[in-house]
Parts: sequence; C-alpha cells; structure tokens
Amino acid sequence: MNAAERTCCPVRAASTRPTGRVHSWDLSTGVDGPGTRFVLFTSGCPLRCLYCQNPDTWHMRDGRPVGVDEVMARIESCRPFLAASGGGVTISGGEPLLQPVFTGEVLRRCKKLGLHTALDTSGRLGARADDALLDATDLVLLDIKSFDSRAYRRLTGGALAPTLRFAHRLDALGKPVWVRYVLVPGWTDGEADVEGLAAFVAGLDCVERVDVLPFHKLGADKYEALGLPFPLRDTPTPDAALVRRVREQFRGHGLRAD
Repeated sequence: MNAAERTCCPVRAASTRPTGRVHSWDLSTGVDGPGTRFVLFTSGCPLRCLYCQNPDTWHMRDGRPVGVDEVMARIESCRPFLAASGGGVTISGGEPLLQPVFTGEVLRRCKKLGLHTALDTSGRLGARADDALLDATDLVLLDIKSFDSRAYRRLTGGALAPTLRFAHRLDALGKPVWVRYVLVPGWTDGEADVEGLAAFVAGLDCVERVDVLPFHKLGADKYEALGLPFPLRDTPTPDAALVRRVREQFRGHGLRAD
C-alpha cells in the first residue's frame, strides 16, 4: 500500500474514457510543486536517461490501465490535505506527454476542483501538449538534462532541441516554470555546460526557480530486480562543494537556485 492509499480515504474504482497507463500515485512535499502534492506517475518514456531512478516506468505496457474517474476519485479523497497545505496535483512519469489526452483530462478536471496543477516533463514531447492542456497547467516542472546537445544525447538517447523549443513556447505563454537539473559528476557538472544553461534559463521570463538535484543511486535495486545493469553504478554522488558551486553559477545569472 503506498502513501496515498494509507493517507487518503478508500474509494471505489471506476472506469471511464480516456484511460491511461499508470505506474502509481503517492503524496509528496517539497520537490513536485508547492505544498503537499498528489503525484500521479504515468507509464512510458521516450528517453533512457543513464541516471534514471525509475526504470520500471519506461514501458507503457507495464503500467496499469486506469480511467480518469478512478484517478479523480483518489484525488478528491485527498483534497482536504492538498487544500490545507496550498498544494495540488502533479502529473509525472515516465513522461506524461506520451499520453496527452489522458494527462490533459486529469489536469482539466483538477482545475475544475480548484486544485493547483503541475506537469513534470522532459519537454521532449512538448509538441504534444496542446494549448488546452497547458491552459489547465499552473506550473511546468521542466527537466533539462544538459545544455550540451552531444552530452544530452549520450546521457538520454534523445535530442535537446525539442526541450528548448518547448521552453521558448512556455515563455511565450507566460507559463510558470521550475527548471530541474540533475547534477551528475562527470556528466552535467562541467562549468561551461552549466553556464550555457544558466544563461539560457535567465533569458526566460517564465522561470521562477532552478532546482539543482544531486544525483543519487536509490533506484539501483530496481535495475537489479529487472535484470538490468545500472549504467552509473560507479559514478560518485556530488559532494556539497560541487552542489554549492553549481547553484552559485545559476545564482550568478540572477536566478533562484535551490
């Protein structure tokens, strides 16, 4: 039983269209948006980040089919906790824009309940987010993995350009954004890479903060359980001095960096 099921009232499942593929849901505070959040983890992701902590979310086929009504029943049962903390609902993954119809409907129905909504995305599939989906999104948590296009491809298996285009689109819409940057020694700690990203982000009026997230290995056991090698098993976690240096680089461009 996950935290959401322990904390929220039990509900009867219902099925309706559209149906999504969902890995899990949980309650969290701190890093998934303001206040206490109901976080819905969708299944399926087009990227294969070497530091990914949730390889069990890569494939849509591994998720459970869940109707929007069931998701909303869960969210409504948690609504008093979310409202009391100034929190809301965050859709994460995997990559929620792999399922834009399902994701958009959940966001719209959360907005009708008066809940703050957040979308956690790599931006790789930003073109799939239509204006209606973004209208129902109060905050975008945009994961920018690297600002060096070659390093980005080695790190994720994908291209950087779609994420940057999506960032510009969010800026044009005035959509609030928190940028997420995972700090991986030997991969994303280069001073020039950080400077390039900091300058790019500082040029976007929509960015409210940058979260520098130290790389960790808490997901290593998942790889073992799935019979997969953890690519960065031998990579050290960043020390406090490195984290401080990278945050100061972002702050040097006038950005709030935590």
